[in-house]
Amino acid sequence: MVLLLIVACLGITTLLTFLFAPYIRNYAAGGVCKSTARLEGKTVLITGANTGIGKETALDLARRGARVIIACRNMTKGAKALASIQAACPSAQVEVRELDLADTSSIRAFAQKFLQEVSQLHILINNAGVMMCPYMKTIDGFEMQIGVNHLGHFLLTSLLIGLLKRSAPARVVVVSSMAHNFGWIRFHDLHSQGSYNSGLAYCQSKLANVLFTRELARRLKGTNVTVNSLHPGTVNSELTRHSTLMTILFTVSSIFLKTPQEGAQTSVYCAVAEELHAISGKHFSDCSPAFVAPQGRSEETARRLWDASCENLGIEWD
Repeated sequence: MVLLLIVACLGITTLLTFLFAPYIRNYAAGGVCKSTARLEGKTVLITGANTGIGKETALDLARRGARVIIACRNMTKGAKALASIQAACPSAQVEVRELDLADTSSIRAFAQKFLQEVSQLHILINNAGVMMCPYMKTIDGFEMQIGVNHLGHFLLTSLLIGLLKRSAPARVVVVSSMAHNFGWIRFHDLHSQGSYNSGLAYCQSKLANVLFTRELARRLKGTNVTVNSLHPGTVNSELTRHSTLMTILFTVSSIFLKTPQEGAQTSVYCAVAEELHAISGKHFSDCSPAFVAPQGRSEETARRLWDASCENLGIEWD
């Protein structure tokens, strides 16, 4: 009897899911960027845009006429992404450059060459990221998630901020996550050397994204360079590749998840929406202002993280 009841419940659930699938998909898709802004003459740099929402963001901005530079670690995947974008938009001005955010030497080399060859930068999208990977370190000894998701982008932005200021009006877009709500900055053990939980380390790195956005916005006041962070939504992408459980859950529940194109909408919105031209230091989701956890609103924590980041990277950024 119990088995028959379970089978009946599963059958009813499956039937309801099938019947309401179009409505579920419409709800899951979330907000859409409605801006028709054109970007001819503008230069965009997107990290990790060889796949997922980064690739879709690159395609959208290329269709708007921008020169789009994809910065990624895997040049083979970058070349495939380039071919895919050019196939979808033959007029696209897109190029791929090598950048490994897990290696500060690579970041410095990338920035040095970029500054020599690119005269303007109007939009920087810090999109690349790793999620819930096994404990590992970057080339410089940083825990991988805080190293790539936060410190790598912190260093890259510091090296390019002068060009952004000279190209103003300009924007910095930081792809964070709602996971920041569950994060805390462990200043006593930033690199999880005492203990490591892949999920908590990811949440810490995403909170760091929000705090970095807040502090950078404060420091950029009066420069005509804005910076905002965003939660792209729960997207069916390669980001879960390090977690078998998450991969299975995402596969089973794919109807409830955003596609990469849908997940890219808020990134595009923050990059082009006319109404955000003077908005800075805010957080968005589904192309609308989003909630920020109390620990993400702390100016003291943001400043302390800024100083700790500079110390870890061995730089001064006033």
